[in-house]
Amino acid sequence: MEVRKGVIKGFDSGTYRATVQVAGSLSVWLEGVPVARNIPSSEMVTGRHCALIFFEETNPQDAVLVAVYS
Repeated sequence: MEVRKGVIKGFDSGTYRATVQVAGSLSVWLEGVPVARNIPSSEMVTGRHCALIFFEETNPQDAVLVAVYS
């Protein structure tokens, strides 16, 4: 398990999934990242920093966004 920082690039409140740019990666964005339901959709603002947990370090699709911060 690995925790990484990222920046929110988009959010779909219908599916509660986000598009995230992982810190240190300028050109690769993860799409369809599940967002923890305890985070209000009003907090999912483009450009905010976020914390991601990767359950498998070799599989970037196996991640969840667990926190947002300024």
